[in-house]
Amino acid sequence: MKKFISIILVLVIALSVFAACGQKTDGKEDLVMATNAAFPPYEFKEGDKIVGIDAEIAAAIADKLGMNLVIEDVDFGAVLTGVAEGKYDMGMAGITVTEDRKKTMDFSDTYATGIQVIIVKDGSPITSLDDIFEFNADGDPVALKNPDIKVGVQENTTGDIYSSSAITGWGFNDLNEDESVKTDRVVRYKTGAEAVSALKSDKVDCVIIDNEPAKSFVATNEGIHILEGENEYAVEDYAICVKKGDSELLTKINKALADLKADGTVDKIVNKYIPKDGGAQ
Repeated sequence: MKKFISIILVLVIALSVFAACGQKTDGKEDLVMATNAAFPPYEFKEGDKIVGIDAEIAAAIADKLGMNLVIEDVDFGAVLTGVAEGKYDMGMAGITVTEDRKKTMDFSDTYATGIQVIIVKDGSPITSLDDIFEFNADGDPVALKNPDIKVGVQENTTGDIYSSSAITGWGFNDLNEDESVKTDRVVRYKTGAEAVSALKSDKVDCVIIDNEPAKSFVATNEGIHILEGENEYAVEDYAICVKKGDSELLTKINKALADLKADGTVDKIVNKYIPKDGGAQ
């Protein structure tokens, strides 16, 4: 009897491992995408459904590949680590390609451009970058006008990365010679919405986040606005990340993405959520 039970246990474990390695839905292999569904209009929830630019482009890619898209909603940092560790097939969450991220994962061709902007409360003394930084003759920041400034960001995003650098690198922190943080003026939140809430309750002086989510937050929260004019904090490209070395999947994604760009599908999806007149739905 013990031997029989042992055999059954081995079979159960083997079947479990097999199922985990090749999940299928409706006869199609699953394409598991990790995202952080708190980043409108790229990904957000309508009821229990995750929608947005990234969700629709991912669905179109899965369709091209003859696969079934499965979306996992996790913290932004878990998107990056999960993909790097092979827990998810790919990540789409308004992800910017950076040199540090390229060390642990590979990226697809670009499918959208993002702009980091600054959100402040109405009546804020911050009306432009000139109210934040002291600039030298070359136009580079050399000091903060207000050393007590607090900046809200969504953790692990490029807004966090840029803001956490040295003041001379357009960040807000004083760093030691070994680049460790000496004075941390950046307050990190799980989501952009939490950062905006902190701004409204005067816990931070401004929020740095991507332009399109910023427009959505401003549209749904009274008393805040985006700095206008020549006050873009950074311009960056969005791409899909996959586990480093997974060239087979990356090649397939890039081919599908190229086809979807060529037939106008990507533009159609982006324009659905970001009308060409600059407004956000």
